[in-house]
Amino acid sequence: MTLAAEIGSMEMLSFLVGFLGLTCWVLRSVVGRCYGRHASARFGLTLPGKLAWAVQELPCLLVPLYVVTCTPAQRLSHWPNLILLAIFIIHYLQRSLIFPFLIRGGKPVPILVFLSAFMFCTLNGYLQSQYLSNYAVYSENWVKDPRFITGCAMWLLGMLINIYSDNILRNLRKPGETGYKIPRGGLFEYVTAANFSGEVIEWYGYALASWSFEGIAFALFTTCVLSARAQQHHRWYLEKFEDYPKFRKVIIPFLY
Repeated sequence: MTLAAEIGSMEMLSFLVGFLGLTCWVLRSVVGRCYGRHASARFGLTLPGKLAWAVQELPCLLVPLYVVTCTPAQRLSHWPNLILLAIFIIHYLQRSLIFPFLIRGGKPVPILVFLSAFMFCTLNGYLQSQYLSNYAVYSENWVKDPRFITGCAMWLLGMLINIYSDNILRNLRKPGETGYKIPRGGLFEYVTAANFSGEVIEWYGYALASWSFEGIAFALFTTCVLSARAQQHHRWYLEKFEDYPKFRKVIIPFLY
């Protein structure tokens, strides 16, 4: 396969990621989220929540490892490529090997949802790592470019918001308490889904720093999937709690 043909395949995979994002947005808007507090027996067999979370995110660690060790990966001799792949992997180290084991309780996840997430992570893990390892060309000065610096700062800010917001959600109930509570503190003062907001910021930062079609496709996928989930959460809170803050937006402070 020629270099031009392979780059073309990277672009096609990016289109596929974007299309999958739009498809998920439509399906979640029509069917709704089918796990966690919105779970229903009509979605079939389930897996334990912690196990499902850990395994479904794992391809975004294992596939890059395969690409790095089993392909030439010549572009990783350049700092921009190495840093960008590192921040992609750091996110999934946290999501697959740390986050699932901090979950308290954890509702079962339908097998269909698990398989969909697993296949997407396999696809996206390959797309991002293959592009950065073998095809993305940056000048050595790219690490000094305002787009790279701003993007990396956005990624770090988004990851910190995501981790902090997840911590707020985990600690809503004191030991022995049951039921749901309104999240407060941090970005939750402005939006319903602060944890999702952080993740969206992360991947737009990554897209800016990578300045790539592959990066923006992933950011758009994340926006589609998480905004649909956030909208469902928002409606649920408004229906569940009469005193839920009406000024809170769904996922973007002051806008949506």
